[in-house]
Amino acid sequence: MVKLNKIYTRTGDDGSTGLAAGPRRKKSDLRVEAFGAVDEANAAIGLAQLHAAGDPDLASILTRIQNDLFDLGADLATPDTGEAIAWEPLRIVASQVTWLEAEIDRLNADLKPLTSFILPGGTALSSYLHLARTIVRRAERLMVALGGMQDEIVSADSLKYANRLSDLLFVAARHANGKGEAEVLWVPGKNR
Repeated sequence: MVKLNKIYTRTGDDGSTGLAAGPRRKKSDLRVEAFGAVDEANAAIGLAQLHAAGDPDLASILTRIQNDLFDLGADLATPDTGEAIAWEPLRIVASQVTWLEAEIDRLNADLKPLTSFILPGGTALSSYLHLARTIVRRAERLMVALGGMQDEIVSADSLKYANRLSDLLFVAARHANGKGEAEVLWVPGKNR
């Protein structure tokens, strides 16, 4: 259970922040950067959510994703050190990845195959979904870099979740552009 009585604690004034199990890390630490990027992606999805009122199915998907992104942040904020902690840490699990895959397949079923790359944009909803997608890709890159460091573990399911989420956001952005009808295709060398 989360309980926040006081928002500022002054404990981060020295440039550090506390992980879920208590250890402190510099705010520039790669783990902190990774869960910070996840938080940023969640905020971008919140912006997209403002424009999803006309598509209750997509709005529901985005709401679930926002909750799952808090799970991912909790996973990253509780590093697996092999040492026992006082509670069972929240981890991303395979079923969360499987759900994303099912939603990708379902949304993609109504879309025409791409014949070119698309320019991020179109409707406001699509634009915000593309923004969220690029932030998720950054979070994924940070997670990969973190997992490649000695004594740092990032679970395989967390990495899969980030990878699939960016795919889902891409398909959702196409869906939000009139199921692909309002997309603007990239024209290589158009302005030479």
